[in-house]
Amino acid sequence: MAHNPLRILVVTLFQDDDSVFHALRAGARGYILKDAGEHEIIGAIRAIASGAAIFSPAIATRILTVFPSPRPVAPEAFPDLTEREREVLELIARGLPNPRIAAQLSVSVKTVGNHVSTIFGKLQVADRSEAIVRAREAGLGRIER
Repeated sequence: MAHNPLRILVVTLFQDDDSVFHALRAGARGYILKDAGEHEIIGAIRAIASGAAIFSPAIATRILTVFPSPRPVAPEAFPDLTEREREVLELIARGLPNPRIAAQLSVSVKTVGNHVSTIFGKLQVADRSEAIVRAREAGLGRIER
């Protein structure tokens, strides 16, 4: 039996933060205002039905003002690292031990150990502490609260 997830589109007059975020926490995938045009409402219904998330422009603007833009990590910070090595370094910078990194990336602990050794060589650091310092200076490992 196929599972069809419930997809909720809120169509309302309320655009205050409490209403918007309450609806999102309750599982709404879209939130548009009642004064939207017929084509916008139909488009929103179709988008939600296809699995997309959709918000009227006024609501999207409110959402974006609440959530700050992430600070991008300069890709040139560690140009010699592969994408996977960068992922491992990010997790090292967050203080995760190799077994937890392995579990999070769905790889073996030995594979993580190999990546860590390669990262240390490419960063020219002697240990995990030095790698963490270098990574954090480059903006990696920040845990947003």
